[in-house]
Amino acid sequence: MYSLGTVKGLKCRECGRTYETVPLNVCEFCFGPLDIEYDYERIRKLVTRKRIQKGPNTLWRYRELLPVEGQACVDLGAGMTPLQKAERLGKELGLKNLYIKNDSMNPTYSFKDRVVSVAITKAREFGFDTVACASTGNLANAVAAHAARAGMRCFVFIPHDLEEGKIIATSVYEPNIVAVRGNYDDVNRLCSQISDKYRWAFVNINIRPYYAEGSKTLAFETAEQLGWKAPDHAIVPMASGSLLTKIHRGFGELVEIGLIKTAETAMHGAQAEGCSPIVTAYRNNTDIIRPVKPDTIAKSLAIGSPADGYYALKTIIDPGGAAEAVEDDEIVAGMKLLARTEGIFTETAGGVTIAALGRLAEKKTFKPADRVVAYVTGLGFKTIEPLTGKLKPSFAVEPSLRAFEEKIGKADLHPTNAAR
Repeated sequence: MYSLGTVKGLKCRECGRTYETVPLNVCEFCFGPLDIEYDYERIRKLVTRKRIQKGPNTLWRYRELLPVEGQACVDLGAGMTPLQKAERLGKELGLKNLYIKNDSMNPTYSFKDRVVSVAITKAREFGFDTVACASTGNLANAVAAHAARAGMRCFVFIPHDLEEGKIIATSVYEPNIVAVRGNYDDVNRLCSQISDKYRWAFVNINIRPYYAEGSKTLAFETAEQLGWKAPDHAIVPMASGSLLTKIHRGFGELVEIGLIKTAETAMHGAQAEGCSPIVTAYRNNTDIIRPVKPDTIAKSLAIGSPADGYYALKTIIDPGGAAEAVEDDEIVAGMKLLARTEGIFTETAGGVTIAALGRLAEKKTFKPADRVVAYVTGLGFKTIEPLTGKLKPSFAVEPSLRAFEEKIGKADLHPTNAAR
């Protein structure tokens, strides 16, 4: 098999014990999580800005920094999503250099396409014929789509009360969908038991070390799109906490291989108040992440026992970041604010990010000229339920000009964009 030779193997985040490149996610000695160990000296010799920019317009332009060995990848075109300068939103918040990294533009409309493209590519390298996942929705969509692309058998396990849009967006690919009567943590426990018995590639369990690496490409793209510079601040939604830690690691790797000079990005984590174990630990100045029972409209973030919560908290604190949790009404307001100012319709997780961004701005966390990037991870059409009944036409008229002109003088109209 063709090999890039950039992956050394697996390494325990806690005790440092090393393993070969195998489908394993937990250290067999201390039960710490396993990470990919790279040969950065070799990567420095292989990778240049010019080589990256000549690569595909997908996440696979960063292949040498991903844990794959072969040339063939399971690719639906994820990555290289827009980094939009949010001038109107920035003006409202007092920020001159605010950017939205809009990952709702991926093939199944969330950032999960990144991690799944990497995970299923690796699962196929390992020789698996069945892929599976525990999911709050977006991951189910991405796994089902990429499994269809790869021609692999697929099982997705979801909470029984998942949003209908996400169930439909998974079902269309015809995977095996298992609705579990419980919350995500119940689903995940069941999947862990199944993965011990069946030789299936659970992307977020036994393939997790490889899967999680796909999130780094958000950092790689952000830096490249900013002219090979890391932002001063990043606001990231937190469920398991992995996304935040991997974005931070991605900026660090670019420094490690010499593609950017420095990365002193303050990492800010955002959660819903109804499922905020990481933020609660931050507020209480403790490193103990206490599990909670989720109760929030932001179901894609509703993980009450976050696997990477401790590491996300440490990542937030080390570079001087902060953690914010927002109420459900703030989430809806955040969704509407982003749509009104920047034309981006985000799901509830994005509403969490924007609401937390607003809180941080109010607290003067940012200097006016700081480069601030907010990560929007999914499309609003996936979670329309929180908006149902809250939005309606401005007014109704009979089909005549006279009726329109009579009504428009009395109607409570939205201000024009220019007036705002």
